[in-house]
Amino acid sequence: MVASEPLYRTVTLFRAFPDLVAAESTRHGGVSPSPFASLNVGLNTEDDPENVEENRRRFFAGLGIDGSRVASSHQVHGDLILVAEEPGRYSGYDALITNRPELFLTVTVADCTPILIWDPVRKAVAAVHAGWRGTVAGLVEKTVRAMQEVFGTHPADCYGFVGTCIDRNSFEVGLEVAEQFGPAFRTLDPERGRFLVDLKAANAAQLTAAGFRSDRIEISPYSTVGTSQDYFSYRRENGRTGRMLALIGFRTP
Repeated sequence: MVASEPLYRTVTLFRAFPDLVAAESTRHGGVSPSPFASLNVGLNTEDDPENVEENRRRFFAGLGIDGSRVASSHQVHGDLILVAEEPGRYSGYDALITNRPELFLTVTVADCTPILIWDPVRKAVAAVHAGWRGTVAGLVEKTVRAMQEVFGTHPADCYGFVGTCIDRNSFEVGLEVAEQFGPAFRTLDPERGRFLVDLKAANAAQLTAAGFRSDRIEISPYSTVGTSQDYFSYRRENGRTGRMLALIGFRTP
């Protein structure tokens, strides 16, 4: 990933596709006061709704997007997938897919993993919100299967981005959570007496298992905890903080 504006970072892997828009917002360039400083784009926070609306307007404008063309969902840490055909605010879905041009999919994050998928052959995209529950539920693989069934997507044609989330050295969990992950994605820290889970690696592995080529998967080098000067972290800031958006969609050629 490379920084292109203070408001967001874009995905290096996707830069070869001029019609594709894909980015993650940062916490910079907004109007919200502490503890939401400053680009809080989360609709379900204690921040002033007018601040959030202005922050979202700035983020969308920075990407050259009409905010009325955005689809999102109130996420519930589940595994339901929405086939989005119209913009709007939905509820109960943690992944959205579409093949509609000028329809931009978003997921809200502040430690959970955003995954963005682009199928340049069938012209389809997906935005996935995978916390530990969604990761364990195999939401990424389920989303790829949904794209295959609905759009005729071939995974080997696709590109995937595993976005900024809590890093493996910061995501401490108990045995009851750790045992739901394979040995490759959990480590016991004897000093802390806790397990550490790698959400990025676990979700990247799901892309590979779904049939993505390894050279078509990019993993964010950033961490919501480790680089908290740039990103909001629900865990680090004890729940009272802002949210980022991960967004993907494509324009009409």
